[in-house]
Amino acid sequence: MRLKVALIATAALVAGLFSGVGPASGAPADGPPAPLPEPKVHPIQVTGPAAERLNLVIMGDGYQADQQQLFLADVDRNLAVMWATEPFRTYRDYINVYAVEIASIDYGVRCDPDGRVRHPDGTIRDTGEREGPINTKNTALRMIFQNGCNDPLSRGTVYGGAPVDCANYAAYYPAGVNPCETGSQAHNRILDTYVAPVLGIPRTAQNVQTLAIFNTFTYGGIGGTNATTSGGSPQGPLISLHEIGHSLGTLADEYPYSSRDVVRPCYTGNEPGSFHHTTYTDPQKMVEDQHKWWRWIGEESLSGGTIGLHEGGGSYPCGQRRPSEHSMMRWIGFDFDQVGLEHMVARVTGMRNSGQMSLRHTPLGTVPSDGVLWVETGQPRYHELQVTWRVGGPDGRVLDTHNSRDLDLADLDLPAVTVVHVEVRDPVGPDGIDWVRNPSTGNTATNSGYNGPRFVQTRQWTVGDTTAAPSPPAATVTGHTINTQPVAGDEVVYVRTNHPDDRILDVAWSLNGTAVPNPHNSRTLDLGALKLPPGTHTLAATVTDPADPGGVSDRVEWTVDNADPTAPRTLSQPLTRLADDMEHPVYFNGWDMWLDPQDDHTGYTEDRYVVGQLRLNKDGWYNYFGFPEQPMPSSPFQFRHSGTDVKALTYGNLGTGGLSKAAFEQTLPDDHPGGGFVPGFGTHLVEHRAIDAAGNVGRSSAYRATVLPGSSPECTTALTGAQSSVVVSAGVTCLRNARVAGSVTVRPGASLVVSDSSLNGGLTATGAQAVQLFGSTVNGPVRITGTTRDVTIAGATVNGPLTLSRNVQVTANDRFSRLAGAYGPVLVGSRVNGPLTCAGNSAAVKDFGAPNTVNGPKGGDCAAL
Repeated sequence: MRLKVALIATAALVAGLFSGVGPASGAPADGPPAPLPEPKVHPIQVTGPAAERLNLVIMGDGYQADQQQLFLADVDRNLAVMWATEPFRTYRDYINVYAVEIASIDYGVRCDPDGRVRHPDGTIRDTGEREGPINTKNTALRMIFQNGCNDPLSRGTVYGGAPVDCANYAAYYPAGVNPCETGSQAHNRILDTYVAPVLGIPRTAQNVQTLAIFNTFTYGGIGGTNATTSGGSPQGPLISLHEIGHSLGTLADEYPYSSRDVVRPCYTGNEPGSFHHTTYTDPQKMVEDQHKWWRWIGEESLSGGTIGLHEGGGSYPCGQRRPSEHSMMRWIGFDFDQVGLEHMVARVTGMRNSGQMSLRHTPLGTVPSDGVLWVETGQPRYHELQVTWRVGGPDGRVLDTHNSRDLDLADLDLPAVTVVHVEVRDPVGPDGIDWVRNPSTGNTATNSGYNGPRFVQTRQWTVGDTTAAPSPPAATVTGHTINTQPVAGDEVVYVRTNHPDDRILDVAWSLNGTAVPNPHNSRTLDLGALKLPPGTHTLAATVTDPADPGGVSDRVEWTVDNADPTAPRTLSQPLTRLADDMEHPVYFNGWDMWLDPQDDHTGYTEDRYVVGQLRLNKDGWYNYFGFPEQPMPSSPFQFRHSGTDVKALTYGNLGTGGLSKAAFEQTLPDDHPGGGFVPGFGTHLVEHRAIDAAGNVGRSSAYRATVLPGSSPECTTALTGAQSSVVVSAGVTCLRNARVAGSVTVRPGASLVVSDSSLNGGLTATGAQAVQLFGSTVNGPVRITGTTRDVTIAGATVNGPLTLSRNVQVTANDRFSRLAGAYGPVLVGSRVNGPLTCAGNSAAVKDFGAPNTVNGPKGGDCAAL
């Protein structure tokens, strides 16, 4: 299944479904206005009662009545990225999700600094036509870019006040609705009237989180219980995760600025209140003092690098330190690091502020001596909770129940007044999946330990002297892993059943019609342990009542998606490709990469968004979104030696600091705590993969790319095909796919660029300006002497001696040469079948991380190559 921008066919969009229902600018429509349709609530996934789950309510703003499919596509894209990111990937079944279609009079967002004009196909993505900031937009939730009508870098988007001339729009609304309500009032009215009745809990419940997706291509959003994000921005879903990190995880910003383009002085205040910022400067001191994230110091970060003390955070470029080089709270695109994840998972399992892991169970008190006790736990998608039954209270004898959620007391013959105790534990501590290292029994936002009630629940009962009355025959599946879409091939699938007082129902599992052994009558099945073959499978659970053999039963089925998604790449045209164990192109200054995340669509009723990810030099997985401010999904990700600046932020940076930075960080003084930026010339490893809608993480593919400083001079003469011999006396001669039978000579002041060619008589250049060889073969000696600007040889083969002497390499990047060291002639990924001699060059010959093969003696400053 290929990555899709919309859930409905693009052809249908273009076919004219978008006719519009209201004005585009805020002026009243001509003629009687058509009343807006009432908001419509879509249950995207419901995993349990709203009172026992986190509930994410996603609302649309600035989508006109005929743009609701675009809204649902934006919902799908946001959720796809969320479900691909921990802890949401693992704890997906702890969350209910509802999407609310809300028609707006106008499209877009008020005071959008880069407001786009709605396209005839209904989208207002980056079509090239802009209308700029408009303060008169009338949208359902009154979203507005704060100061966006004046600040081109505005990004904070909030629920605004009543729109201009709001009283004139009364006819658009149902009777009794105030057309001059504020955005917050509209938000509350819609939740109270349409959403709360579906959830069965009020909008003020602490386990309700709203996310408003507003209809624009412009980057923006804000956190809080009522978070917001851009629907059309390439980074929109990443904004959502960052903002939910604020509102759900109580995480603070780690980026180095308050205003993007302003360098603030270093922070000099007291220890920050944030649990992931500090003024400590010594990691060992932090460990000795057991301060903040001391338990994670030295660990490889989930978002790249090593957890320690990294300069900058809390909107300061220095003075405050953060745990990781990258994390979602510093630069969107990366995952949460362990320090953030530890708090996020606690907030999910504890339903934000309730501080309690949800657990249903047999009513507490005295129970019949032959009755059945039961608990219904949550079910993480990729690991089991541990259920431990004891006789004699919390310190009593442990029963061997094989992690069962049911306990038949009739099998135990316990005397009256015996206490039966059960512990349900999520093994997230260091001895389990190692997500929570705080052993505390606390349950607050900043002190939720793995021994606390967010991860551990206990219950106990007293055995009485009565017996259980037989329950009538019944076998019902009362809950199960969602089956409205396929499950992943390594998921733990579960069912819940009704609970007779005097017996345990039987659960039988089958895969593709063949019974799966279930010796302990488990309600869960670990698909990962079955090691399924690739492809699509059918899983079923059948519940029967042993009191009624062959009688009542119930059954639930799932489609199992065990087909790995892929993310095929396309790279921009290189100078040459090197012989390597993987693809290895060579570029000047940087390159572009297109990913096409795709997946088999078997088992899905509609195309679903497939997430692409990339990783640079093992430095944390990063979500692929094309590139900021460029159309999706056709724009490539741009890797450059110092990145590309977009609205005072830098993306695709190959230099120090990682893929993302504030643009000003590139030019901070060398002695600044955040200074010393070194451009990323050299050889880089890039991995990429896809994650599908079921949660399957595809195998990663990889390639290397070598980035060289400089460029090729513009050709004044181009030669191709067969040539007898070549003499370059002036200008720039380029040989492309040429075959030269004789020698090639370059005179003083001239330049030569050879690409994918063969030279059968050797090459001599004396006093040239530039000599470049890419992917070419020279059968004979090569002698390059006294070049005045540039010698660059990449992926070439020299069948003979190679001499590089007295050449001056003029740096193409002063910052790189100053901080990384001067470089002489460039010789990368080439083969020399003869002696290699280098002497008297302006600096040592450099291979930029792409080693050469020399089948002969090496001399001079090439001896160490």
